[in-house]
Amino acid sequence: MRRVAELAGKWFAVLVVLGGVAGLLAPTALAPIAEQTPLFLGIIMFGMGLTLRGSDFGLVVRRPWAVLLGVVAQFTIMPLLAWGIGHLFGLEGDAMIGMILVGAAPGGTASNVIVYLAKGDTALSVTLTSVSTLLAPLLTPALVLWLAGSQLDVTYGALVTSIVQIVLFPVLAGLLVRAFAGGIVERYLLPYLPLVSVLGIVIVVAGIVAANADAVLSTGILVALAVILHNGLGLLLGYGAATLARLDEAARRAVSVEVGMQNSGLAASLATTYFTPAAALPAALFSVWHNVSGSILASFWARRPVAVDDRRAAERASSLQP
Repeated sequence: MRRVAELAGKWFAVLVVLGGVAGLLAPTALAPIAEQTPLFLGIIMFGMGLTLRGSDFGLVVRRPWAVLLGVVAQFTIMPLLAWGIGHLFGLEGDAMIGMILVGAAPGGTASNVIVYLAKGDTALSVTLTSVSTLLAPLLTPALVLWLAGSQLDVTYGALVTSIVQIVLFPVLAGLLVRAFAGGIVERYLLPYLPLVSVLGIVIVVAGIVAANADAVLSTGILVALAVILHNGLGLLLGYGAATLARLDEAARRAVSVEVGMQNSGLAASLATTYFTPAAALPAALFSVWHNVSGSILASFWARRPVAVDDRRAAERASSLQP
């Protein structure tokens, strides 16, 4: 099982693509899965909580500037890009709402693996994912209502409640379980968590694509192009913001990936809960694409090790992690 879990993590991007293909090939059978998106996301978030320890948040105190820069970039660059690209491509209604939901989401859980493979600052990546996830109940609804308020029939409180239930509570529950039963978690659960996360995301993508099979085949190309541009500019501007802030190369890579990769599962869950399956289409396509682009970027950076000073900084930061 450990070997299977390792292979699932290694071939994550391919498995997500296969999940999307399965959704197109068997829409009738897989479409009902879309209704269970909040459940699957909750399981994934609980698994994320199990990987965390209280010390993971110590970086906020030790390197506040890097963490602040990453979080601000996360919740400004991607939401504004989503709004701008959506208008540029002429997206309306559910498609526009879906783009904004993706942009307003916190960092994706797969980003930590991508940063590690890219020889970036893994400790900073873990911290940024954790902090942005904990801030999501406050910031994500505010951003969604600000950028798409005139199109929405949902309140701030309703969005906050959903995010608390499907993200914050599971993450905190996992964190508490790790705190009180760390030995059991580390020995019996941690080696298999990549498999749980991968399967959860693949199932969510398959269900959402299946529920939107007709839309994918008719208008999916336009939305896909918008998603690809959204992700690409997020990676580029995240790296640029970290460069302007004069962070080291390892930290630049971490911020770039954290900004460009979103928790599209959360976006899909909110879309299916409060809107229509069509509003979840950008999230499903983003789930597929950002894992592909992230893997490509990680391979590119892995062949270009950071400078000696930067590498030492990354090693010092990574040594703080379990």
